Amino acid sequence: MTDGIEGKVVVVTGAGSGIGAATARRLAAGGAKLVLAGRGAARLEQVAASIAADGGTVVWMAADVATRAGPAGLVDLAQERFGRLDVLVSNAGVAPIGPFDDLAVDDWDRMIDINLRGVLYGIAAALPVFRRQTSGHFVTVISTAGLRIVPGMGVYAATKNAVRTVMEGLRQESRGDFRVTGISPGFVRTDLAASMSDPGVMAGMQARMAEIGLDADAVARSIAFAIAEPDGVDIGDLVIRPTVQD
Repeated sequence: MTDGIEGKVVVVTGAGSGIGAATARRLAAGGAKLVLAGRGAARLEQVAASIAADGGTVVWMAADVATRAGPAGLVDLAQERFGRLDVLVSNAGVAPIGPFDDLAVDDWDRMIDINLRGVLYGIAAALPVFRRQTSGHFVTVISTAGLRIVPGMGVYAATKNAVRTVMEGLRQESRGDFRVTGISPGFVRTDLAASMSDPGVMAGMQARMAEIGLDADAVARSIAFAIAEPDGVDIGDLVIRPTVQD
């Protein structure tokens, strides 16, 4: 697997914990050169330091993907430090879920801004680079929430299904210049529940993650698999979830 990863320049958003941090560590072990991003500088610095201590090549930058400047700055940093960009892993996301009757419009806006606009801003930043290089790879973490709609997760699932549509449209427009992969995890033991506004919903989600959730490295392995494939092989969609998940 490392044959297809070594030397690649990879930006990972939401890299301070969970799937993003696990992905960064796995790709670093495969020889990738990493640009890590997230909103929490302290966590990013810790992840980057651990990778560097193990001999990895890594830089990091606090960035908000919900602004155009965030992803643009990450792509610029990758090119300035490493001369190119090979992969953009869009992993940042939030899930302040709840029923529509809560009318939590601010939470709806937040999910749209980070889960959807954040992906689009990443595409806007990286697409010209990939076109110029005639190579590149968009890897986007989506969710099984969009595959099975349940009460309380309507807006969250909508943002994820919008991203799924964006990825398929982008793939069809790639003209062979780049690859597009969507990764849809189910329950994974991460701190995603911390973004939930309702304490009861948060506690329930944390309990369910603890009960059946996958280790974040299980998703990281899937991301690494897709990246390691030859340039002419496009892994379009991967769904990874616990065997006991509905």
